[in-house]
Amino acid sequence: MAKEVNKTEKIAYRILVEPWITEEATRIGELNKYIFKVAKGADKKEIKKAIEEIYGVTVLSVNTVTIPAKKRMRGAKAGWKTGHKKAIITVKEGDKIELFENK
Repeated sequence: MAKEVNKTEKIAYRILVEPWITEEATRIGELNKYIFKVAKGADKKEIKKAIEEIYGVTVLSVNTVTIPAKKRMRGAKAGWKTGHKKAIITVKEGDKIELFENK
């Protein structure tokens, strides 16, 4: 039987778009810091609550970075690469967020 998702968890899943997985993100993961792409309108309190609710860890701090949209050219056509918002989450020593599940 599928796990029922309550209303607050649905909101939490809308705030956290996806984990940000790069070499740098993997390296700072050893320092109990994790990077997530988040909704543009989310504030630090909402992000902290969503992380604690979904992953069951204690969040010590949340730092956010807003990446602006950038103009890109493809041949003679101009376009825009969309901007986004990232959150760098610091969790309590001993807590861990499993981004890759071994199945």
